[in-house]
Amino acid sequence: MISAGDFRNGVTFEMDGQVYQVIEFQHVKPGKGAAFVRTKYKNVISGGVVERSFSPTDKFENAYIERKEMQYLYNDGDLYYFMDMDTYEQMPLNRATLGDGFKFVKEEMMVKVLSYKGNVFAVEPPTFVELTVTETEPGVAGNTVTNTMKPATLETGVEIKVPLFVNIGDTLKIDTRTGEYLGRA
Repeated sequence: MISAGDFRNGVTFEMDGQVYQVIEFQHVKPGKGAAFVRTKYKNVISGGVVERSFSPTDKFENAYIERKEMQYLYNDGDLYYFMDMDTYEQMPLNRATLGDGFKFVKEEMMVKVLSYKGNVFAVEPPTFVELTVTETEPGVAGNTVTNTMKPATLETGVEIKVPLFVNIGDTLKIDTRTGEYLGRA
């Protein structure tokens, strides 16, 4: 059991049959009245974010989310196959389970498969990936001084904005949380 007074960023708890993760919290002690905990939390399965205040004595069940490192192998239609590197067992997952950040993952890349009580609900890609540019317009000399961006297609098929000096064949470092170009690899 965990009380609302013990909330910290990243803590997971179960409430009303759902699993939530604390994003932000603030302990408030007003001059008049009882103290409370102002909390912003996210449903880890659906992704919905809610703000709510709790009494510091409110109790919740701890929710233990298992994060298992697995290798992405290949996809076959809507099924994506992952391999446990310890047991070499393969696990197929549906496209809906993968999440938005999966568009930056290529075959043989290591990812974290998130599950709660044996049910997989998300796949977490690495925070930073290195991908090769497969298609973009050529950069024009003299245009590299400005902060202008152009579209580029990466080897996974995703399109991002990159500076004008990036060319086909360049390997780029990408932040999978935001989809932003960070630099050349």
